[in-house]
Amino acid sequence: MTERHLSIYLDPATLFQVREGQHNFFTRLIGALQAVNWTVDLHETGPAARRAARKKPGYALYHMEPPTHTRALTCRRSYVGAFWHIEDSAERWEWPVAKADFHVDDIDGKAAAQFFGMWQNRLYSGANPTNEDDLALIALQGRLLEHRSFQAMSPIQMIEEVLARHAGAAVATLHPKETYTVDEITALERLASQFPRFRFQLGGSPDLLSKCRFVATQNSALALEGLFLRKPAILFALSEFHHIMGSVPRDGLDAAFQRLNQTPPVARYLYWFLQLQALNAGRPEFETQLRAHLKKFDWPI
Repeated sequence: MTERHLSIYLDPATLFQVREGQHNFFTRLIGALQAVNWTVDLHETGPAARRAARKKPGYALYHMEPPTHTRALTCRRSYVGAFWHIEDSAERWEWPVAKADFHVDDIDGKAAAQFFGMWQNRLYSGANPTNEDDLALIALQGRLLEHRSFQAMSPIQMIEEVLARHAGAAVATLHPKETYTVDEITALERLASQFPRFRFQLGGSPDLLSKCRFVATQNSALALEGLFLRKPAILFALSEFHHIMGSVPRDGLDAAFQRLNQTPPVARYLYWFLQLQALNAGRPEFETQLRAHLKKFDWPI
């Protein structure tokens, strides 16, 4: 029997938080395993630590990194609140929730409405969403000139397609944690020169999210967050939260853009995606839920 021991690999900032007892998810996860006689230790992640991980006894958990071996999993916060996923792949579009079918009629409407109202008030208290400016918010991530395997096209090509199909203004927001090359900025400047109704900027996404008509992105969290303001979205890459959005990889360009004119069931979807599909580290049943989830991966819980 494999040793009932967990090694957790974290970046320096998160590792400090966990060691100081300032990270609710990891604190509760560690407690949940120690309560059933597991031992847990913490490691700073990095190339050398990842190479050595497969030789360690027991199991491993990474934070937003690919697992290194069959006894390893990865975890990632599901964008808002204390909702988390622990999965055997770092590619979100391969997760079970990405492949699950969302059936709106199966969702408790009253529970969903209460959940939606609570989180809308928590995230956007006092917000007054409009779409009077007919604005397209284009949420950029990184590697703007590359067409990666999980994308329908490169981010620059995505902007061009939005401008070709949307007659109103468009604003692209740069991701604050990305570093953009001279060639990437030059490509954005070329588009801004060619289309006076287009501009790009760093920051300002929350304000733009409230004002936009829709969100276009590869798979940025802004698309999901915009649902709390009832903003439709179109995705140009694979994602785990594609179900009620236009998806270019799934639908094709024309059909994906047509879905922007529909009214998606946002309250029931968010309740399903977050409360019913994720692990909620803010709930009293989290430890029981977590251990049951890990047993699905054949961990000896």
